[in-house]
Amino acid sequence: MTESFPFQAVIFDMDGVLVDTERHYWDELRAFADELDIGVTDEELNAQVGQSTQAFLRMMVDWLERAGKGRLSIPEASRAYNAWAAEHPCDYGALLNPGVHACLAGLAERGVRVALASSSPLDNIREVLAACDLAGAFEVIVSGADFTESKPDPQIYLHTLRKLGLPAEACCCVEDSVPGITAGKRAGLTVFAKREERFGFSQDAADAIIDRVDDLLTVAPERFGTAR
Repeated sequence: MTESFPFQAVIFDMDGVLVDTERHYWDELRAFADELDIGVTDEELNAQVGQSTQAFLRMMVDWLERAGKGRLSIPEASRAYNAWAAEHPCDYGALLNPGVHACLAGLAERGVRVALASSSPLDNIREVLAACDLAGAFEVIVSGADFTESKPDPQIYLHTLRKLGLPAEACCCVEDSVPGITAGKRAGLTVFAKREERFGFSQDAADAIIDRVDDLLTVAPERFGTAR
């Protein structure tokens, strides 16, 4: 804890929290599904927001089979999608959410440690952080792709807590999606949700909802005091 912040560490999700990539990936998946001509609904696309890499790859296997490509293995499906996505690059720097740098600077001033726990593969995490001038900003970086299951499974957060050497009650996390919020709650963390209203899911399970990432600096002390 610090004198002006109720948690010793904040664990951030990446997609949807630090960068507004969820909409980009939604549109990208819509384009991919349309090219496959498999009639994917908006509800199916909404359901994948915040899902783990493992769940995403299982979906790719299903989509490609529906498109008549046969029953591919997960590595084969991954290569097929990645080859397509390579032709549709993303300007991650342009998608940086407002208030991220201010939030990280404010936490540093308060002596609060910061970690990143994202379902994305590690190479993608590092690419995004570099594009957003966030390389080196996080003490601990954990990729959910390194686990059997990631969010909503809590093991990514439990592992991050072990890396930090802190108990769950000393930390909070910032999430946006249902799988992320669920994972944080299952790990025993206080969960802040960055407001997201475009994909039809509820953030009611979070302990508090913030409009901007840097709102954490004021909302956390207001809701949970200045000592934890």
